[in-house]
Amino acid sequence: MATVGLSGCSLQSQSFSLRSLRKSCRVQGRSRRNVCFTVRAKTENGVVSTSANEATGPDLSVIVNGLRFPNPFVIGSGPPGTNYTVMKRAFDEGWGGVIAKTVSLDSSKVVNVTPRYARLHAPNTKEVIGWENIELISDRPFETMLDDMRRLKQEYPDRILIASVMEEYNRASWEEVIERLEDTGVDALEINFSCPHGMPERRMGMAMGQDCDILGEVCEWINQKATVPVWAKMTPNITDITQPAKRALDAGCEGIAAINTISSVTGINLDTLRPEPCVEGYSTPGGYSSKAVRPIALARVMAIAQMIKREFPNQGLSLSGIGGVETGNDAAEFILLGSNTVQVCTGVMMHGYPLVKKLCSELQSFMSKHGFTSVEDFRGASLEYFTTHTELVRMQKEAVKQRSAVRKGLASDKDWTGEGFVKETETMVSN
Repeated sequence: MATVGLSGCSLQSQSFSLRSLRKSCRVQGRSRRNVCFTVRAKTENGVVSTSANEATGPDLSVIVNGLRFPNPFVIGSGPPGTNYTVMKRAFDEGWGGVIAKTVSLDSSKVVNVTPRYARLHAPNTKEVIGWENIELISDRPFETMLDDMRRLKQEYPDRILIASVMEEYNRASWEEVIERLEDTGVDALEINFSCPHGMPERRMGMAMGQDCDILGEVCEWINQKATVPVWAKMTPNITDITQPAKRALDAGCEGIAAINTISSVTGINLDTLRPEPCVEGYSTPGGYSSKAVRPIALARVMAIAQMIKREFPNQGLSLSGIGGVETGNDAAEFILLGSNTVQVCTGVMMHGYPLVKKLCSELQSFMSKHGFTSVEDFRGASLEYFTTHTELVRMQKEAVKQRSAVRKGLASDKDWTGEGFVKETETMVSN
């Protein structure tokens, strides 16, 4: 079976398509589309509250895989979605959706340490440009997290709540966790194939997401069981991120989320000679986030969006952009590259849940400036301006050739005319 580079991803296509999986769901009376539109109808009946800016400015609502978000800003899986209290706060502040912190069946194997974060500052300032974490998935009992999600859906039936899942390479475990999560009423599932430091010895997280054969098989298990939309969250720590993304979509996932954190070592303390974050004098490589990763995230999102457009045209598949979003303009860049929604995690940890109001206001200002009335008006608008370096060379040669062909000024004194004297003079003025 052919593989490419370091990715370990086979290019072999799957034996069944996304379309056949959806048909299978409908035959079994568990249509994902029907489940999604039930939530959408509740939202369109006016249950969702909006801020004054959202009500008067350009429309920020988006419909993704049949789910209606009041705005495209979603709490990314992590500490900001770790329990009922903080997720409730997110909904009350106006976030478009919340992805709960990643869960697995057996939380007893999850033991976090502290300190578990380290920051990178811009030179000579206190501005945080990078953030490393060595935090694991939820260490709370699975049943407790289920209770929190169930309570949230009872109290906020119109809001979008997404469960994040990371499990071992065991079909029965995946089927059990999906069934029990769906029983809480969550609107979708995000599959964590990408935590860079999350228990690789159990073949979880990035260890699974870097192997397309395993990822594809697990996605098949999930999509044969799930009745709600499934997003696969990609790791950037791979040669070609489009390969696992395509495999996940081939296996039936409705969406891709990218990127998760980048494997990193934030730095070494030059006084103690110990790495950061330092736990009892030691550390381990962790996941890097915040604004420093945004250019990398944009490139990965662009590549995935182009792949979806090329390989899965007009199939309603979605893309959730992640990586260093702290302003509405940051979000606009991800949307211009094809993102339906934009996730924020580290930004909330640094600026708090009210950040969403700033994000919405700034995104609406961008939209008003360009005359956009909805997010869909400009989603993916910048994708067409990317090409290969070879094509850039050809385009520039052609442009130089055309400019050279346009003669500036008069060739000699005999070309002056009395009638066009002023215009002829202007052709030879440089400023």
